[in-house]
This record gives sequence, structure tokens and C-alpha cells, in this order.
Amino acid sequence: MTEQSSLITDEMRQCIGEPRTPRIVQIEHGAIIVFSSAIGDSNPLFTDDIHARGTRYGGITAPPTFLRFVSGEGRELFAESGLENVLDGGSEWSYFNPVYPGDCITAITTILDLTERDGRLGRMVFVANETVYTNQFEQVVAKQRSTIIRY
Repeated sequence: MTEQSSLITDEMRQCIGEPRTPRIVQIEHGAIIVFSSAIGDSNPLFTDDIHARGTRYGGITAPPTFLRFVSGEGRELFAESGLENVLDGGSEWSYFNPVYPGDCITAITTILDLTERDGRLGRMVFVANETVYTNQFEQVVAKQRSTIIRY
């Protein structure tokens, strides 16, 4: 019986604890409204300028789940690994400040840990990440801890 070689390369291991390349996204007013509609959230704080101006936020804000599309998971690290299939293993979020149209959000992801194991889909690598989202004022708007499963 031969021993199976690890899918986790030395290059991947060296990236644990190192922030990945930041992803920077300018938040567009229309994108917030389209996103809210797409997820079926009709909260006027996300869709109605007049209503939102009368709230403590002073205008439209992005729904909390909006930041999912800003994430910078570190895909480049796995580009040549053969691990092109991806499953979302779950996330925990902490929110600190609202995200407004016009904000420039920077997402920096750090790989916290890499583990591998066999599963129904074959050999898999579990990537534990933390992503910190900041706005143009260097205020942290949210933090996300997530697990991505690659196979």
C-alpha cells in the first residue's frame, strides 16, 4: 500500500498567516439595489433613498451579505493545484460599520489554517480564512471567518 502525497504544497503552507493580495471594490448605489432585489430583501434601508435618508444611517446602506462578493479568498494560491472545485464550508460574520454607496471597500484575506482529508468527493483541502473589510477611512466594516473546501 502506497502513502498518498499531500495536496497541500510547501508554497501553500508558507502562506498560512500571511495576508493575501487585497481586493478593492467601489460600492455602487445601483449594485446595492440590484443585490437586494436578487436576494429578495425589500428592506427600504437597502432600496429606498427617501426612506433611508430618514433613518439613523442617513442614506441607503448595503445589506450585510453584500460583502460576500467583495471577498478575496486567495484563489491565486490554488490556480495550479488541480483543486478547482470549491464548496462553501460556512462563515461567521462580525459587523462594525455600515457600507454606503460610494465606499471603497478593501478586503484582505489571511489563510489561518490548511487541513486535508478524504471525503465523499475524494481528497479535499479545508482552507480556514479570515477576511477583514475596511472602508476608505480605514474603518473596519466587517470581519468574516470562513471555511472553503477545495477538491
